[in-house]
Amino acid sequence: MANVRDLKKDINYVLGDIIEAVYIWELTNPGKDNKKAEGIIEDAILTFDELIAKVNQRKVENKKKHFQAVNAELEERGKKLIDQINAL
Repeated sequence: MANVRDLKKDINYVLGDIIEAVYIWELTNPGKDNKKAEGIIEDAILTFDELIAKVNQRKVENKKKHFQAVNAELEERGKKLIDQINAL
């Protein structure tokens, strides 16, 4: 990982792309119920808020391990959200 700025950009891009994918699904499936899709969007926003809060923590003993853990959590939670989109 290069730096904190890149990690924040990755969080923004990944979760933004997930939200965009949900919006595209909603547009291509107008007759279906959107409650699950709205739940995915809410989960993505909550994930964004939590991960950015973790990145902005100041009192961390080992910054490198902390940021690697945040990056791993982004991958894990992003995959779960993508799986939920695919299940729609």
